[in-house]
Amino acid sequence: MATIKDVAARAGVAPSTVSYVLTGSRKISDRTREAVRAAIAELGYHPRASARTLRGARTDVLVLAVPRKPGRYRAVDGRFAIEISDAARAHGYDVLMTTEPDGVDGLRRIARSGLADAAVLMAVRERDPRIDAVSELGFPTALLGHGDEPGLPWVDLDWETAVRLAVRRTAAAGHRHIVFLACADHEIDARRGYALHGLRGAREAARETGAEVRIHPSTGAEERLGDRLRTALAARPAPTAMVVQHLVLLPRLLAEVAALGLRVPEDLAVVLVGSLPDDPVAEPLPRIELPVGRMSQEVVRLAVESIGAASDASGGPEGTRQLIAPHMAPGRPVPPPSPERPG
Repeated sequence: MATIKDVAARAGVAPSTVSYVLTGSRKISDRTREAVRAAIAELGYHPRASARTLRGARTDVLVLAVPRKPGRYRAVDGRFAIEISDAARAHGYDVLMTTEPDGVDGLRRIARSGLADAAVLMAVRERDPRIDAVSELGFPTALLGHGDEPGLPWVDLDWETAVRLAVRRTAAAGHRHIVFLACADHEIDARRGYALHGLRGAREAARETGAEVRIHPSTGAEERLGDRLRTALAARPAPTAMVVQHLVLLPRLLAEVAALGLRVPEDLAVVLVGSLPDDPVAEPLPRIELPVGRMSQEVVRLAVESIGAASDASGGPEGTRQLIAPHMAPGRPVPPPSPERPG
């Protein structure tokens, strides 16, 4: 029996496009629509009646997919979960959260059982298998973050520009030897979008400024953080500044810097990228804050619009991409290097 993937391969499109043609939930070009219909006719494909029935029932629930490995917690995930729940409630929706590491089985189960009307995916990675799963089922979805996915609506901070901005401001303050403490190694290995965009921003800023930017992945394990920092800060010439994207262990990071005998900012300027708003530890430091509230409101709006589009064939937010421009927090300029610790 032909599947939606078979139809997509024959028509030369993504499975999500086939779903959109079947449901009328997105604006598709006449040429693409005809190619999909021809493939359906050639293969004798028939969408499951149960899938069509599920789309007709509303639960007023959004599923929030937060991939999480046991024993690992990120404060930013909890902050987003609360903000997204508040935003969803303003639209009349409740939030169901799934924390499977890859999220594929859980999303399929929820979509097929009709437990939720749409999904919000967090921690999006390149070639994210969750996107194929929701697209194959025609399940309305919006992304908080982005990798290389086509079609689905998303909102994200412009991480590449954010890191470039932080490094450029640091170099403009006179620092020539800068450590970029990137996202944790397991996030880079998983090819999370924010981690990869941050790395690209650091490399581009190094080319633009001519400063030496030494890239070191962080770690999610507190016991290894000290070793990473000692390695990064022991290089010669001595770094006079550190730009930090991975902020999960910020209090521990600052404590480790102090344990190495370095004062912030006299000996080492610390610049943050993606700190949480109102974080008292981050507030004294130059920083680019993560716009959690705005991102949460927008991703919920996109998810809700996707639900409406799927039910009334009104088009919807396919391809809606919101890349939020970063800004340095006011009143906290990057300090110059200390004359006693030349960079």
